[in-house]
Amino acid sequence: MTAAKPTVAFLGIGLMGRHQAANLLKAGYHVTAWNRSRAKAEALEALGARVADSPAEAVAGADVVVAMLENGPIVAEVLFASGADAALKSGAVVVDMSSIKPAEAQDHAARLARRGVAHVDAPVSGGTVGAEAGTLAIMAGGEPDAFARVETLLKAMGRPVHVGPSGSGQLAKLANQIIVGVAIGAVGEALMLAAKGGADPAKVREALRGGFAESRVLELHGQRMVERDFVTKGRSVTHLKDIDNALSAAEGLGLDLPFSGLLADLFRGLLANAGDLDHSGLLVELERRNGLDGADSRAA
Repeated sequence: MTAAKPTVAFLGIGLMGRHQAANLLKAGYHVTAWNRSRAKAEALEALGARVADSPAEAVAGADVVVAMLENGPIVAEVLFASGADAALKSGAVVVDMSSIKPAEAQDHAARLARRGVAHVDAPVSGGTVGAEAGTLAIMAGGEPDAFARVETLLKAMGRPVHVGPSGSGQLAKLANQIIVGVAIGAVGEALMLAAKGGADPAKVREALRGGFAESRVLELHGQRMVERDFVTKGRSVTHLKDIDNALSAAEGLGLDLPFSGLLADLFRGLLANAGDLDHSGLLVELERRNGLDGADSRAA
């Protein structure tokens, strides 16, 4: 890259992407935004973004292309089926911040390499709060020199760490989702047990803070459970997709992930019976399986 900031195309202006693109604009990057629903991209015009009508138009001439899309098939559709790959200039870097399968990331990297385009898979953790604050945990896979070329740009959105070759970022994200999901389930079980036994779950959560059970999940998701606030901040359907991807990757590596298998089953039950609640809504599924209506888990 030259001393000047690279030009950026941002594909996918959703709940996360709109904050990430806004932070790039605030950091002084020239951003061209594209989204399937154009109005979401147009919301960035006030910050100086240019809006493109197609992925190919957005990426034409860009030094760096950032994708923040729903899943692997959509990433493939936007990057390749739409003709965006043909519009990429040689020497560009594609940074895919979507959460997809490691094998999909590796395939995309190989296809782009044939066009002289580098690829970094860089999924994130931190939710919309971290996206807005620019404090996302960014797990990056790919060639070290490709990561070095986009590291400063990634720092405008959070804390990037290069974790290994192509696909490694996605493996790190799957590891994150396993840890977060199992922790959410454990906090839900613990608070449900406390409430059913007659303790005040809000006070139990307070008592546990600062001990070995302390975690961001106990702090944030535990509070949502106490308040019965399951308005979506982290989608359960997305978390299930990630856990299914983890199980698929594990199968390919000859591994058995029993906690992840149970977690996937709990999320499927939640989605089937209560809908796409915030992932802290795992408590609702645990209550359903125990014949509780939720009132038993409220603070006294």
